Amino acid sequence: MALDKVTIEKLAKHCEDAELNAKEITKITDDYPEMTYEDAYDIQWTARAAKEKRGHKIVGMKMGLTSQAKMKQMGVPNPCYGYLADYFSFGDGAEIKIDELIHPKVEAEIAFVLKDDLSGPGCHIGDVLAATDFVMPAVEIIDSRYKDFKFDLKSVIADNSSSSRYVTGGRMKNIKDLDLKTLGVVMEINGEIVQLGAGAAVLGHPATSIAMLANMMAERGETLKAGSYILSGAMTAAMSVKKGDNVTVKFQDLGTLSMKFI
Repeated sequence: MALDKVTIEKLAKHCEDAELNAKEITKITDDYPEMTYEDAYDIQWTARAAKEKRGHKIVGMKMGLTSQAKMKQMGVPNPCYGYLADYFSFGDGAEIKIDELIHPKVEAEIAFVLKDDLSGPGCHIGDVLAATDFVMPAVEIIDSRYKDFKFDLKSVIADNSSSSRYVTGGRMKNIKDLDLKTLGVVMEINGEIVQLGAGAAVLGHPATSIAMLANMMAERGETLKAGSYILSGAMTAAMSVKKGDNVTVKFQDLGTLSMKFI
């Protein structure tokens, strides 16, 4: 049974308050076991609209749980998406305030910037490659608002798929000049290598993730617009960070990104 509008608005505020105040909550399916996937996205889109109403801009989208390992680790059957608000965005060398977050983790991603609109249903990898203006390196800082980072897929969707911050920079490259499938990445925390990854970790090819996003958006009558900035999903496992940590991620052919948690 679907949740009513009042409950959806209440839960959107509940999740958003947890994000804004860096306060843990218990997963919402504990209290609303009957909620559907559509309810979960309704909650996410309601919180998104609330941010826009307060004057924030939605600057992009992100895909989450895009690796078989991550889906298995989190016990979820398929990927999910979230939005990126303007205040999530940081540049290379940024200092990220850890007190604004609950239990942040970092993961390496490839960001796509579109030159043409992309819409589903039926969007495929070829459409994505044709519509991409350029790609660039990114590090997403995920931060589930749920206690102990434990959740199910419906709860995580309602919580904007754990979106919180991201760092972008490095080199912009034409997609034709790269083999995104084999593109490698090395993540270091405080000078120590903690993760190695490659583009193939993202559903076999990062552009597959973008096509999936366009098709999922189409279910709500939404399109990925030209100029959209999209995080395609994690190439590495998510690594926990704490105050004082320096994170550097080296991307093959795309340069290096670094950040410090203060």
